[in-house]
Amino acid sequence: MNVLNPAAALRLRQLALLPHYDTRAPRYTSYPTAVQFTPHIGPQQQGEWLEALALDAPVSIYAHIPFCARLCWYCGCNTRVVHRGESIRDYVVLLRDEIGMVARRLPGRARVGSIHLGGGTPNMLTPDDLSVLFGTLREDFDVEDAAEIAAELDPAQLTAEWARAAAGHGLNRASLGVQDLSPAVQAAVNRHEPFEVVAGAAAMLRAAGVSALNFDLMYGLPRQTIADVLNTLDQVLTLKPSRIALFGYAHVPWMKSHQKLLDEAELPDGAERLEQSQIAAERLASEGYVEVGIDHFARPDDSMAVALKARTLHRNFQGYTTDQAGALLGFGASAISRLPQGLVQNQPSELLWRAAISEGRLATARGVELTDEDRFRGEVIERLMCDLEVDLDAVAARHHRRAGELAGAVAGLAPLEADGVVERHGQMVRITELGRPFVRTACAQFDAYLDSAALRHSRVV
Repeated sequence: MNVLNPAAALRLRQLALLPHYDTRAPRYTSYPTAVQFTPHIGPQQQGEWLEALALDAPVSIYAHIPFCARLCWYCGCNTRVVHRGESIRDYVVLLRDEIGMVARRLPGRARVGSIHLGGGTPNMLTPDDLSVLFGTLREDFDVEDAAEIAAELDPAQLTAEWARAAAGHGLNRASLGVQDLSPAVQAAVNRHEPFEVVAGAAAMLRAAGVSALNFDLMYGLPRQTIADVLNTLDQVLTLKPSRIALFGYAHVPWMKSHQKLLDEAELPDGAERLEQSQIAAERLASEGYVEVGIDHFARPDDSMAVALKARTLHRNFQGYTTDQAGALLGFGASAISRLPQGLVQNQPSELLWRAAISEGRLATARGVELTDEDRFRGEVIERLMCDLEVDLDAVAARHHRRAGELAGAVAGLAPLEADGVVERHGQMVRITELGRPFVRTACAQFDAYLDSAALRHSRVV
């Protein structure tokens, strides 16, 4: 008689639930989500919100670098392929202008506790470009000595010179995009990147003094198998990363037209995706990594694992974060800012962003003003996404509201509770280990904006 081990038995139960709970739902990197942003919130509102920002605590900064040397067909980011340095240099000059414009709208000089360069490929910037960008940030803001300064990097474009230059400006954490190391998968998604390239990039960064390394991996890619996922993990684990993000590929060709270049017939189905993610999670747990939320893993001594244990983990547009700042200032095309009054996004079109900044205008394209109910529901969703549980009474008390206002959402959890996805004890809602892959489905019950026709979102698993 064959007896399944507990992990395999759990996967079988999750597979049985897949048809019911692998729906489409937001990733909840904000609430309300970007789908609710409207053009009614524009430059005037953002300017007023900046002028009213309290500066008694550090802010965070995000700078979007929308350039890549190659087009990866799976990519869901706002980016384009460039081969001319002048276009990038001109963009950095405009970033400098935008940073100054925003800094002048603030009621005083702000302290900065975190800087994140995203993309695109921030290491498309030259060392001179980095000097302009970081010189501007330090001229217009007080960057704290202990600030976390991070960048998302393409290993194939990294040089030792770039690593040294970035470290000289304070870079102390880097995320390397790996995705999958199988040649067949790489060919399917137009991203050739042997393991030796990744290992070389990690060595360059560590030699420059950047010791905190994150690796970004993906499951659910064309031609990808469980064996591919595990083989990729086996290789990258030899490099001892601080964190690993294991994202599910989001196939949204109606939003990202280049994804139409992928052969949909080669995409793993929902059951295969679930098994890829869960077997990878088991492998990482066996290596001592702490599972964080739905797609992150961290060494026990990493700040993300520490924040998880302390229940101070958060979500933002980069995913899970240890950032505690109440305000995030976004710079560059498509960048999103989070201010106490609401969320605002710059023009996604690089041309329109360039035009606005060139004319001395904030490049705000759309946004959403937060209501008290948004903040209340947003914290409930964030705690579920981060802690996999939430005390509705405690959250309601912090927002001077009643947990009973969420009675409809709680009632909507009944099927999940019956299936063992959710447990409820009074006003405590907890996602079970069985339900971890479906936490976004549970969160959606508390989303006042989501309706059954919201097909713009990716699948939960």
